[in-house]
Amino acid sequence: AMLRTHRWAQRCKDYHTREDQAVFGIVQGAFYEDLRIESAKVLADMDFPGYGIGGLSVGEPKPIMYGMLDAMMPYMPTNKPRYLMGVGSPDCLIEGVKRGIDMFDCVLQTRIARNGLALTGSGKKMLRNASFEHDFTPIEEGCDCYACKNGFTRAYIRHLVKCKEILAAQLITTHNLRFSLRLMEQVREAIEQDRLLDFREELKAKGTFD
Repeated sequence: AMLRTHRWAQRCKDYHTREDQAVFGIVQGAFYEDLRIESAKVLADMDFPGYGIGGLSVGEPKPIMYGMLDAMMPYMPTNKPRYLMGVGSPDCLIEGVKRGIDMFDCVLQTRIARNGLALTGSGKKMLRNASFEHDFTPIEEGCDCYACKNGFTRAYIRHLVKCKEILAAQLITTHNLRFSLRLMEQVREAIEQDRLLDFREELKAKGTFD
């Protein structure tokens, strides 16, 4: 399967002609360190403009994903963007950046919003729960997303969720996306200040990863 991925990568590179697009090589190798390293080396030799990491965040325990990243990252080019595919939870974003990842994508922010789950600095909030029925505060105090700035309270959003009103998913999605973008803005600031590990511990203490 890994060799097939490499053949496909070379074919894509050979046939690529559009200057307005960038083709990334995708590192594979399942949960085998030797295959991950081999895949990283082979694709690096093909000299793609960037590199994705596939086959992780597919249900395996997070320590396994982190272990695979630890094994392969020393063999990936440092002058090209590195993209961890399908990862978007706050803890995985931080742990990915810590290991040298530059880019992420994920459906988590929208998928959990459809079920009434919001991301906040103090952990996830399941807004369909009865505990929010009379909670007239925003999803997260101090958040500058559309939902939080415009008076949509936890209680009202819970009402929308219970009524299966699509506006609930839209509002929570808007919040979750803004939360994630703001988190990555803070990550960049922490890197510039050389305090990424301290920032990670601060998030743990606040319950962001819960």
